[in-house]
Amino acid sequence: MVNANIIIAFPRVDDAKNVKNILVRNGIGVAATVNSGANALSVADSLGTGIIVSAYKLPDMPFFELCECMPEGFKLLLVASKERLNECTNPDIVKLAMPFVISDLIETIGMMRMSMIRRKKESSTGTHKRTEEERRILDMAKSILMERNGLTEGEAHKFIQKCSMDSGNSLIESARMVFSMYNATGGD
Repeated sequence: MVNANIIIAFPRVDDAKNVKNILVRNGIGVAATVNSGANALSVADSLGTGIIVSAYKLPDMPFFELCECMPEGFKLLLVASKERLNECTNPDIVKLAMPFVISDLIETIGMMRMSMIRRKKESSTGTHKRTEEERRILDMAKSILMERNGLTEGEAHKFIQKCSMDSGNSLIESARMVFSMYNATGGD
């Protein structure tokens, strides 16, 4: 079992335990299940890095407040209805619509873990952050996917991430491919 420093934060303990059971059955260790943002942050502080899988609203705080208070080494996976996900505009928050397919949850956690590993390697080797041009290319590729395929921004980002992981290319290289494929088809 892979220990991924995952914290599951849902208002109902039973929901958190159900998500934990899904992850554990699929070989992913869970550090804690909690039912409040304060508890999630307390566990996160003790772990240093990891992923918080959170519902839209916890008894003591909404997801965006939890995200603002998380330690730097943590990422947030927001699990909520599509309507609620559309309210989230923070590109740093990964989103998964309810009800979800188990494989989507597992793949999303996997992509987040790989992204965190990649970032850790980049920071240890002194690799630079994305340039303005790279951010522009990523945003344009997401816009194309959103317009042509009716995806949300989060879904478009997830699609580009999946292409990146499947091909072994960087996220920006995959975004360039999406952009060039659109231009090659003449925008049809």
